[in-house]
Amino acid sequence: MYSMSAKQEEYIKACEKRKKSVVFFRIFILAAFLAVWETSARCGIIDEFIFSCPSAIAKAAVYMTLEGTLFYHIGITAAETVFGFLLGTAIGTGLAVILWWNSFISDVSQPYLVVLNSLPKTALAPIIIVWLGNNTKSIILIALLTSVIITIMTVLGGFVETDRDKIKLVKIFGGTKRQILTHVVIPSNIPVIFNALKINVGLSFVGVIVGEFLVGRAGLGYLIVYNSQIFNLTCVMMSVAILALMAALMYKVITFIEKKYIR
Repeated sequence: MYSMSAKQEEYIKACEKRKKSVVFFRIFILAAFLAVWETSARCGIIDEFIFSCPSAIAKAAVYMTLEGTLFYHIGITAAETVFGFLLGTAIGTGLAVILWWNSFISDVSQPYLVVLNSLPKTALAPIIIVWLGNNTKSIILIALLTSVIITIMTVLGGFVETDRDKIKLVKIFGGTKRQILTHVVIPSNIPVIFNALKINVGLSFVGVIVGEFLVGRAGLGYLIVYNSQIFNLTCVMMSVAILALMAALMYKVITFIEKKYIR
């Protein structure tokens, strides 16, 4: 039976200790921030009406939960974000494959991709609303446009930078372009694709919230706009905090899938 050496055991213990330290300091920083925020509001250092405080935010969340409206708004935003996220990732990755496959199309489209990537997607939101109307389709399309271009550029960049020696080796053994794609390019760029997924989490939330700002009749973006208009800044901060938690949860899910896949 294999037994670890003292050096190996020491290294494993050091890694575990470091992981525990990272988790501890993450929790400590968050707890310290909330404590300073709460104390500052209680002592009058900051204006509680403008900045709110963690206890007021928690009370607002409990009230809306008992009222039965909070999870409805969370569900609307979550559904729109997940749909836009999956759609943007799938379309972006598919177009990246097409551009890698046909270098002529890739060369022609490069300047357009750069321009579209630099164009603020929020500037297109009013036009999209006029095209599709004041509905959920507009919100999802805004989320899609926010993430699809960066997905194309990120994944295509990884495809182009794939180890050329591996590609040459497959060609020497008579491999087709499809086999190069499926057995070399895509497997080599799984980390790149997962990085694109992680980026798309934030971008999809941005697109959905912008859409809800403009046309939403429900969702966290709608809550932010509505409560800011009536100066209920506690509910605004609550909505922002929930958005942060949802983004962190989606990021964790993607990270978990990535670790399982790589393993």
